[in-house]
Amino acid sequence: MSEWIAIGALALVAVGIPLGMMAVSAILRPSVPEQGKSATYESGEIPTGTARVQFNIQYYMVALLFVVFDIETVLIFPWTVIYRSALSQGADLATVLLPMLIFIGVLVVGLAWAWRNGAVEWVKSPLAKRRKTERQDA
Repeated sequence: MSEWIAIGALALVAVGIPLGMMAVSAILRPSVPEQGKSATYESGEIPTGTARVQFNIQYYMVALLFVVFDIETVLIFPWTVIYRSALSQGADLATVLLPMLIFIGVLVVGLAWAWRNGAVEWVKSPLAKRRKTERQDA
């Protein structure tokens, strides 16, 4: 039962210290209300328009593909480290190699699907295409 008391005390300290720091800082900090502090962009510039900007979906697709293949390398690296030692300890080649080949196969199928759907190709804006054709015509 004494372990639970220690865990409860640790939980109280873990919650109490941040709450106490926030309370002390709210009491001690100076309060200077100013209209510029509530603005979206407060570097002295007058904001124009809304803060919402539409980004090209291609940025997100590239980021997702990067995450998928980054995780692939994170999972393949430890496998390559234990591959030789597993074979030297008497493991069968198919037992060691087959799961990684299946994993890489699933990733290749995912890459082929993304490639087929155009997620890998960078889409240019209509303005960029128009400028390129204007340069070629001149």
